[in-house]
Amino acid sequence: MNKGYKFHGAVVPLVTPFSTGGALDETALMRLVEAQIAGGVEGVFLLGTTGEGAHVPHELRRRLIEVAAKCAAKRILIFAGLGDVRLADVVEANGFFHAGADAVVVHPPISEKVAPEKLQEWFRSLLDRIEGPVLLYNMPMTTGVSIPLDAVESLLSHPRFVGLKDSENNPTRHEEMLRRFGGKKDFSVFIGVGALMEKGLKLGADGIVPSVGNLIPDVCHQICASAKMADWVAVAQLQARMMSVAGLYQKGRNLNESLAALKAAMHLRDLCAPLVMPPLRRVSTAELEKIRHHMAELQLLNGK
Repeated sequence: MNKGYKFHGAVVPLVTPFSTGGALDETALMRLVEAQIAGGVEGVFLLGTTGEGAHVPHELRRRLIEVAAKCAAKRILIFAGLGDVRLADVVEANGFFHAGADAVVVHPPISEKVAPEKLQEWFRSLLDRIEGPVLLYNMPMTTGVSIPLDAVESLLSHPRFVGLKDSENNPTRHEEMLRRFGGKKDFSVFIGVGALMEKGLKLGADGIVPSVGNLIPDVCHQICASAKMADWVAVAQLQARMMSVAGLYQKGRNLNESLAALKAAMHLRDLCAPLVMPPLRRVSTAELEKIRHHMAELQLLNGK
């Protein structure tokens, strides 16, 4: 079945910029989108883990997509995360398409747990209710459950199911996933673990979803372009750059701390404020200075 969709390349999980008081900073959002377009990426993923999707108030979510989509003006694709979705939330999901999203991304529910052996049935019920293309999102670090590859395979024939973003740090799973689903003409596999992106591209992944793209979108675009040309020497060099920059905000930090550190680094590049939604906490002044020093070492300041 040809579903008419084949996504590929670098899709950056964009941070959500806030202003004081928790309002959406629409000016900063447009600045972020334009920076991604200038970097050459194929799309942005809004309301994902990096975008604090679980903590963004529902009343801001559709507006976030509307502003980003209007700014993008079809120059890049807009992917929208559904967060801790329930089957009853399908109205919001379809609203994302009306707001300009090209596809929605859904992971297993968190507040209303579904057993792994029941996920196939749960996802199928959701797919039946959604109006546009859907990618599944495997993120056991936050959901507490890994989507079985057999469940993925059983859903391939569904006309709305067009791809999988896998952020489980499991090399064996990734190899099996790409053996089973890589290279399909109407299904896309994206790698969401930085350390596995080079290998994933070698094994036939269609693209990557790198949080580090918030800082270096051009490098993330180039690694996919180099992989397409089978220039694995360049891919290895670009992967090393991506990992060194990712270490700026990830090394020695848990997930929530790394998100705050990433926003702090973006603040130092005049991209957005370092503000995060509770329960996340912004970095301290002392930590901000450490990040500034590390960024100087990585040549990430002054537009470098």
